[in-house]
Amino acid sequence: MLAVIGRGIDYFIPEHVRTDEAGLMKIRTFIFLHLMGPAMGQSVMVFLWKASAGVGWQFWLLEAAVASFWLVPFLTKYSRTLVAPAFASVQVLVFISLFGSFCYGGISSPFLPWSLIALQLGFFYLAERPKLVLGGVAVQLTCFLVMRLVMGGFPTLVALSSLKNVNLISIVAALVYISLLCIYYEAVMRQSAGLERATLEHKAQGDVLREAMIKAEQASQQKSTFLAKMSHELRTPLNAVIGYSEMLRDDLEDTPANSQRVDDLDRINAAGRHLLALVNDVLDLSRIESNRLEVTVEPVGIGALVRDVMATAEPLIAKKDNRLILQMPVDPGVMEIDGLKLRQSLLNLLSNAAKFTSRGRITLSVTRCQRGGEDRLIFQVQDTGIGISETGLKKLFEEFSQAEVDTSQKYGGTGLGLALTKRFCILMGGSIGVESRLGQGSTFTINVPARSSAATAGPVVEAEAA
Repeated sequence: MLAVIGRGIDYFIPEHVRTDEAGLMKIRTFIFLHLMGPAMGQSVMVFLWKASAGVGWQFWLLEAAVASFWLVPFLTKYSRTLVAPAFASVQVLVFISLFGSFCYGGISSPFLPWSLIALQLGFFYLAERPKLVLGGVAVQLTCFLVMRLVMGGFPTLVALSSLKNVNLISIVAALVYISLLCIYYEAVMRQSAGLERATLEHKAQGDVLREAMIKAEQASQQKSTFLAKMSHELRTPLNAVIGYSEMLRDDLEDTPANSQRVDDLDRINAAGRHLLALVNDVLDLSRIESNRLEVTVEPVGIGALVRDVMATAEPLIAKKDNRLILQMPVDPGVMEIDGLKLRQSLLNLLSNAAKFTSRGRITLSVTRCQRGGEDRLIFQVQDTGIGISETGLKKLFEEFSQAEVDTSQKYGGTGLGLALTKRFCILMGGSIGVESRLGQGSTFTINVPARSSAATAGPVVEAEAA
């Protein structure tokens, strides 16, 4: 039964209100009262029908007014807000209470208590428009007083003695109506109290999270400071190891009998340089996190920088029988940028390509172009290596992370190179992107501003290093 009543009420609710939990209960109560209220009003009208000696136009006007409440739910269905239906309901109820009191019993009329319901209904549903409610009531009160003055008294359409029972019926109906409003108000207050408790709980949780975030930031800053200090302290003995190994190698290189010792010193030197590179990566990362890494912008010859990078990366690339190919204009010109960071970024990409490519091809492309009215340089490193899966691409530039789970076990590395490269690119005002398919190789693209006048582009030269 309740489900049927609920579906009947929901029929009159506009679609845009059904998603509003705060306003849904309010409009359901409004529709329910306007479906049930006219039925209670009709009980009074039936009593007047039987008690009246003759039924005149006054009775039929009141009957039409009471029956018109059943039109309010339809008005609600096709309205965007409750303003028009609530205003119409209040004014009709005020008219019934005043006109009914004037025609049937004056201050003893069964319609008089309904004026209190009208005001309560108006302020309940139109609380944000009190002037609208009071204005309509004031106009009808004025008309009532004018009628009273013009006619000189209340007409006697029904004997006052016969109104005793109908007054009781009217008062009971008014109490039921007001009780329903009170039940709705109590539910609203209970819901508001629940929302207030939830808000306080969320506020407390927010305070806890803010405190945890502050502690995490402090811990991160302390970690960065510790890494910076430790990295700096580690570089001093490592430089000594590398330097002495090179000195000893130079002393023993000319003696054929010491070839084994030379190989051992080469291994010591390579291991020292590898460890120094890792320490430098950690130092750079800690400087970036503590906002202490500076960008030095100066004119840099692009051709010289790229050729230097090629010469540095060539032995590493050749170790796995790869070919290194350079595609670059004859005179790419000069750019204003931090040459050290750009060089390190390109070396990181080339060393990564060399690490994951065997008996393949690694191509470094340099392009100068205009994008968005700005002179920019595009560096691309393309390889034919193992490629990267879609899952690996999502965490590729994260610190201390490898694209695949077993990558560090098979190929080594700390997962800092690409993270640093991305941060270097951002510091230089550029960006880095990647395209890759598993088993088909990868293409990394660095896009940085040149910050200088464009150079005349010449033909593309392809240089190949074995």
